[in-house]
Amino acid sequence: MQLNSNSTSSLPKALLLIAPFFLWGTAMVAMKGVIPNTTPFFMAGVRLVPAGILVLLVSLVLKLPQPKTWQAWLWILAFALVDGAMFQGFLAQGIVKTGAGLGSVMIDSQPLAVALLSSFLFGEVIGLWGWLGLGIGVLGISLIGVPDPWIYSLWAGDLKAVEVNWLGLFDNGEWLMLLASLSMAVGTVMIPYVSRYADPVVATGWHMIIGGVPLFSLSALQESQQWQNMTVDNWLSLGYATVFGSAIAYGIFFYLASQGNLTSLSALTFLTPIFALLFGTILLSEVLSSLQSGGVFLTVISIYLINQRDRIAAKFTRKTHELDTERSSVPTENQVEIPFNLTSSEKIVE
Repeated sequence: MQLNSNSTSSLPKALLLIAPFFLWGTAMVAMKGVIPNTTPFFMAGVRLVPAGILVLLVSLVLKLPQPKTWQAWLWILAFALVDGAMFQGFLAQGIVKTGAGLGSVMIDSQPLAVALLSSFLFGEVIGLWGWLGLGIGVLGISLIGVPDPWIYSLWAGDLKAVEVNWLGLFDNGEWLMLLASLSMAVGTVMIPYVSRYADPVVATGWHMIIGGVPLFSLSALQESQQWQNMTVDNWLSLGYATVFGSAIAYGIFFYLASQGNLTSLSALTFLTPIFALLFGTILLSEVLSSLQSGGVFLTVISIYLINQRDRIAAKFTRKTHELDTERSSVPTENQVEIPFNLTSSEKIVE
């Protein structure tokens, strides 16, 4: 994205382009600040249902078509279960046990899974840079999600010190965030199928409302004291995550996507965890271990490589072509021209 200082409209456009990722990143920080005084499933439901209602109200104002066929409702229901209930449920449970910044990095690692699923389902080409990004991403997520003592023990060759408790993984915030990321990835690849039968904005609104129902049900069955301990600041923070982090962020995102800014949006995906890490450090005093910091750096690099793999490949192809052209235009040793200026007395006689 290039900004032209001579254009008065460049700055507002740039801010609008960055807005969804800023809102999503800061919403993670807001949710982390609220969670000590509320419960995960209740918070996830509050973030979904009111936002879905706002999106549907906007769709009515814009006179967007509502779903009419059973195929449309079936896909919306599946979308709501995966991208609504599962994604927000795992996210809310995970943020209890991990920081906002670290959790956001795990969530935004979903382009890695999206690339693999898209390659399998839609035949999209991952390419050299995509596979490089996937490899770096796996290493980065491993540094984030695997406990530090395990990594140090493996590095020292002490395999006995590594005890794997598969049920205990669900008590690990990073792994819950990874499950949220995988849920979001599956939901992302479902969007083309949903869009065949329903307007994507309308489907987004309905999937938020429907996805919030099981979350509120789980909250009613398993949780208590959902809102009794919440302060005014907590309600304002949760309201920010709901209105700005869900409804407005998704609204801007779909508006930009409809204007043909998909490449720019993909390029800016890595800004979400950066905003979350920045504000998590400033507002919540979150601190990462050295291994986790390295994992964050590698994950951000991998997200960029995955999203920009086609553009990077095109640049290298163009550079290679230019170098080949330059080399072909340089004369070789056997092609060096020696000037001759023969006089009449020096003419070569056959």
